[in-house]
Amino acid sequence: MSDGKTGLQLRSLIKKSGELEISLVNVPTPEPAEDEIVVRIEGSPINPSDLGLLTGAADMTTAKASGTKESPVVTAKVPDAGMRAMAGRLDESMPVGNEGAGVVIKTGSSDAAKALMGKMVAMIGGAMYAQYRCIKARDVLELPAGTTAAEGASCFVNPLTSLGMTETMRREGHKALVHTAAASNLGQMLNKICLKDGIGLVNIVRNKEQADLLRKIGAKHVVDSTAPTFMDDLTNALVETGATLAFDAIGGGKLAGQILTCMEIAANKTAKVYSRYGSSVHKQVYIYGSLDPGPVELNRAFGMAWGVGGWLLFPFLMKIGAADGARLRQRVVAELKTTFASHYTKVVSLQEALALSNIAVYAKRSTGEKYLINPNKAG
Repeated sequence: MSDGKTGLQLRSLIKKSGELEISLVNVPTPEPAEDEIVVRIEGSPINPSDLGLLTGAADMTTAKASGTKESPVVTAKVPDAGMRAMAGRLDESMPVGNEGAGVVIKTGSSDAAKALMGKMVAMIGGAMYAQYRCIKARDVLELPAGTTAAEGASCFVNPLTSLGMTETMRREGHKALVHTAAASNLGQMLNKICLKDGIGLVNIVRNKEQADLLRKIGAKHVVDSTAPTFMDDLTNALVETGATLAFDAIGGGKLAGQILTCMEIAANKTAKVYSRYGSSVHKQVYIYGSLDPGPVELNRAFGMAWGVGGWLLFPFLMKIGAADGARLRQRVVAELKTTFASHYTKVVSLQEALALSNIAVYAKRSTGEKYLINPNKAG
């Protein structure tokens, strides 16, 4: 444990020479301004969205370790093709970690800040893979007494993304959803929300283990994209649910187009009249992740009433405004130990997060392999 005046922070640097460097830096902890607090971070998850900044476009099969046990350094090569995408961050040492939770150890002079002293809070805003974080009091979520940092660490990204999906569905006039990579931590949350709220959800997974996992938590419609009957299975699930909106975590490849094709077949099965332009039912796929970074392949066999676009949590929260955003956050707090419970396969220190054996696991982004960093765990 450090004294709080300085603390370790994980940094990711991509050099113009084409090398990624991940290291730990000792940084001074800022004095909180009147409306700020200092949090000792005790849990911060490694989400797919964090890996984009942590490892960038580096080829992690080339990763090498150096430095000491207390201060490890990891380097890896960034292929030439990846360097173009990294142009905006070259030679800039960047702190990592979108969200986390911990205990307030120091506050500014405002009443709102002082009221949080000693409380467990969850927060989002970057630089969370660090022992201490100074942040505005209004930007944290006070957690109920008895909540652990591990329970509160994933309060924002996955819970608000999954709630954002059902909220988008309602706002855009759809009645049911499709989700890909559906056995993920987020996918399991989405199933719990949809079961609780009576929303039809079609889950697309890649293997039997993932399908079994979802059925065990009550998922009604699960289809395996590797099965020879996939298109028929998906179409049948779409007929049963009436889903015309999909959220796709995969991005690249044929899946978005396959979903639209099956939605079109499902719509035509229930259509009253034939139209040579295809069904008039609007079918929408929102790509919100890039597990496959390749091109999106659309084989246009789904009429003319369709859309494919990007969807991100923060622009969505900006669009719905503060009051509705607060309503979603309150639901997360109320159901933190049920609907929005996260499960981690391993808790690591900052030093252990830089161990090549751990990077090899979490950088794969595999379903069911979620790591939690506790920056104040001894390395």
